[in-house]
Amino acid sequence: MPKLTKSTVEGAEIRAKQYTLWCSDLKGFGAYVHPTGRRTYFIDYRSGDGVRRRMTIGRHGVITTEQARKLAIETMGGVVLQKGDPLLERKTRRKSMTVSQLCEQYLKAAEKGVILGRSRRPKKASTIEVDKGRIARHIKPLLGSKLVIDLDRADIVKFVRDVTTGKTSRRDRSGKNGNRVLVTGGAGTAARTTGFLGGILTYAVGEGIIATNPVQGVPLPADNVRDRRLTVDEYRSIGNALTGEEAELDTPQAKTGSWLLALTGCRLGEISTLRWDEVDEAAGCFRLKDSKSGPSVRPVGREAFDVLGKAIRVPGNPYVLPALRKTGHYNGLAGAWVRFMERAGLEGVTPHTMRHSYASVGGDLGFADSTIAAMLGHAGGTVTSRYVHRLDTVLVAAANKIAGEVYRQMTGRTADVLEMPRRA
Repeated sequence: MPKLTKSTVEGAEIRAKQYTLWCSDLKGFGAYVHPTGRRTYFIDYRSGDGVRRRMTIGRHGVITTEQARKLAIETMGGVVLQKGDPLLERKTRRKSMTVSQLCEQYLKAAEKGVILGRSRRPKKASTIEVDKGRIARHIKPLLGSKLVIDLDRADIVKFVRDVTTGKTSRRDRSGKNGNRVLVTGGAGTAARTTGFLGGILTYAVGEGIIATNPVQGVPLPADNVRDRRLTVDEYRSIGNALTGEEAELDTPQAKTGSWLLALTGCRLGEISTLRWDEVDEAAGCFRLKDSKSGPSVRPVGREAFDVLGKAIRVPGNPYVLPALRKTGHYNGLAGAWVRFMERAGLEGVTPHTMRHSYASVGGDLGFADSTIAAMLGHAGGTVTSRYVHRLDTVLVAAANKIAGEVYRQMTGRTADVLEMPRRA
């Protein structure tokens, strides 16, 4: 039984049946000599539970004899020190789930109502759509091919850094129904997406896929974008973008929706899916049936109702922003908003920026935080059922004053009639 070297392995005779060459210098290290002439290195060992196993290391020619010997020493050394089973680990890893597969399993569970949101209720369809976007645009491109069991703190730290620096930034039509989407990355996106990834991995822990969540303890960047508010000049730039000559080329849905985002403080999804039966002009409010925090009554200013008075109506379509060619609601508001901001020459102004700015204008006008919270539909300040029939006059007056001030900053004048041309 000679020491395995390049010459002894290559000089071994070819026989009708496979046979084994053992190494005299390293116990358990050997090579198969196949009838075809192929040589394959392996190790023979006993696992931690005492079971004898053989594990292939590699094919001669792909790796050298000395490389095979080094791998054999490292592998068998691990068996001795950790009392593990490298062959079982290899088989386990082959069957292990990738991050992409975990994300798909998580989404299926969410769609079945198994995943609970912050309110301890099943995630809403709109939230799941946001989740799908974060998975498709950030998580899968950066981590999708990695095995979940291999994820560690260093991977998460790198993920945060890559999203923050814009590695996943792109502009395409990956939105719903092919709508244009601008993926920018940044600190806020990194913080929110990593938080969501942590939720997916918490689900994986609960399912027994991994033992610990590598996101826990990883520092996240401050989400400064969501704290931004508009200046008077920025409001005026948006107003010009919505009323200038170029705006004649935009759809009425895009303009109506954008005005409502500015004048109401509502979320993008709340405006996109707003129905006419939720608009109560007589009471000065929107009676949203399904907002982020559940059913919600929102005080709305007169300027917003002026916009609605000029909005197009499609017979048989219940939505304030009807779809352009199909039934249902308009799905292009997010893309249209990006277009308007480019026209206004503003960067980082999102629909959430308008919501935060609306609240900030309310603060400037002296309204209490609780009043502003009620107008924004925050979970802790949502108007309750006691306002269903007649809204608190203080809230109506506040909404009128804030919307009026926002409109003044956007146009330089008070709202007598908003020019919202109907679609021919």
